[in-house]
Amino acid sequence: MNKLIPITAYIVVIIILVVVFIIKNIKESKRLKAYIEELETEKNLILSAPILNELSKAESLAKDDKTKVKYDNWQNRFDNIRNNDIPEITDMLLEADNFVESKEYKKLKPKLANIELRIYKLREKTNRLLNEIKEITLSEEKNRERIVKLKSDYRLIKSDFDKDTDSYGIVKDAIDLQFESIEKRFQEFEVAMEKKDYDEINYIVKGIDEMVEHMRYVIKEVPAILIMCNELIPNKIKDISDIYQNMTKEKYQLDYLNVDYNITETNKKISDILDRIKVLNLEDVVFELKTIISYFDSLYTDFEEEKIAKAKFDDNLKSFDYKLTRSSKVIEALLNEVEDLESNYDLSSNDIDRLKIIEKEIKSISSSYNDLCDCNRNHSFPYSKLSKELDYLIIKLSKIDESLDYDLKTIGSMKEDEARAREQLDSIKDLVKKARNRIRLYSIPVIPDNYYIEIKDANEAIKEINKELNKKPINIDTLNIRVDTARDLAFKVFNTTNDLIKNVMMAEETIVYGNRYRSVKEQVNSGLNRAEELFFQGSYKKSLEIAMNAIDYVEPGIHNKILEAFNSEENNS
Repeated sequence: MNKLIPITAYIVVIIILVVVFIIKNIKESKRLKAYIEELETEKNLILSAPILNELSKAESLAKDDKTKVKYDNWQNRFDNIRNNDIPEITDMLLEADNFVESKEYKKLKPKLANIELRIYKLREKTNRLLNEIKEITLSEEKNRERIVKLKSDYRLIKSDFDKDTDSYGIVKDAIDLQFESIEKRFQEFEVAMEKKDYDEINYIVKGIDEMVEHMRYVIKEVPAILIMCNELIPNKIKDISDIYQNMTKEKYQLDYLNVDYNITETNKKISDILDRIKVLNLEDVVFELKTIISYFDSLYTDFEEEKIAKAKFDDNLKSFDYKLTRSSKVIEALLNEVEDLESNYDLSSNDIDRLKIIEKEIKSISSSYNDLCDCNRNHSFPYSKLSKELDYLIIKLSKIDESLDYDLKTIGSMKEDEARAREQLDSIKDLVKKARNRIRLYSIPVIPDNYYIEIKDANEAIKEINKELNKKPINIDTLNIRVDTARDLAFKVFNTTNDLIKNVMMAEETIVYGNRYRSVKEQVNSGLNRAEELFFQGSYKKSLEIAMNAIDYVEPGIHNKILEAFNSEENNS
């Protein structure tokens, strides 16, 4: 029993798969048949197109040999579609249906694709034939509608012309003739319609359409064209000529604008345009006239730019002449001083070479400037060009002036540093002298050895300054170092002197002050004795400290009192 269950399940699965497969094939077969029916419908729709109806209309219109030939051709093409193309597609559809029945799906797919392509091509072929037939069958109605609209447009255009015929001047007669030609073409259309000469009708309608459109443009543009040719451009030419002559008299160089030549060519062009519009040939006329007007408008800008350039050039010329003269004098003065500067100061070869390069560049600028002035006097170049050249020289000179200012500051700085060093040497000597004089004013038992060392160092530094000042040439950098060193040492001596005197005075006064407490306490007496020993040994700071500590036994806070009293005394002095 247990063995039968898997077998039964297996059989059930197989049956289900078979049923699913059969159902799937049935659905696929139905889908393909439905698709073939759709293709059959599309094929039948091609035949149901209104070609027969249009062909019957064309047959009734085929009165002349030309139209009959066309009709016979259309009939043959239709017969070919009906008797050959349609049956071929029908056979292909039957074959496809057989493939579905026999389940030959591999052969069916390319067959269906081929049928779709044949139906598409046949539909295009049928539509093309139908459109050709309608060109004749609908020709009368369509062309009649076009002519009605063209007549309406023509009347509006002629009405615009009749309202202001004077605006058309020399073109008036040509326009009248063109209107007469259009009216004749309308008459020719009626004759062709009566003859049902459809090729001629299409030709006439196309011709009228082009003529009406051309006249629309003529009526719209000719008045403005005549105003530009007869008034606007001649007035501009006269105005430009007057300005050109006046500026030429004022020595403006305007040859580069070719004004005379362009005016001559413009007059030729205007004459040519007038000849063309007399025969209503307006091709590119408006564009050419606008180009001419744009050119003359640009001349106003060119003239104004020349006037601005002249004013700018004249102003900059004066300023530049002053700056160039100043720079030339400065470099000349510096180069004249070079020998003295080299003997007095330790100048590098680069410093001297730079000055010579600057001199050479200034001479080059001066030469260019003289050439520019000659061109200005001779009026050989327009001011716009002269101004640009001057701007270039101004920029070039400005850069040189920056370099020259640097050199002036460097050399001036050397002289200032030397003068300042001599002044500071006197100040340093005076500071050391004051320090030594202050030491002499006080009876100091012992002067510390380090004080003499500091005095010696300061004097040596003063000697070094003298050595640098007596050298030829002077090395300014070294001199400045010597001055800074000597000044620091002098201040050190001065501060040491003040500190020494302060400590001596404070120690001495503290011991004297503490003598009143010697008999009060032994610690005070022994401390003051020790302070006196250190005082006469030259240890003034240590002496002061021991003396204050001794007095502190009987008078606490003596340290602050002594410091405050001494500081107050110093401030008062």
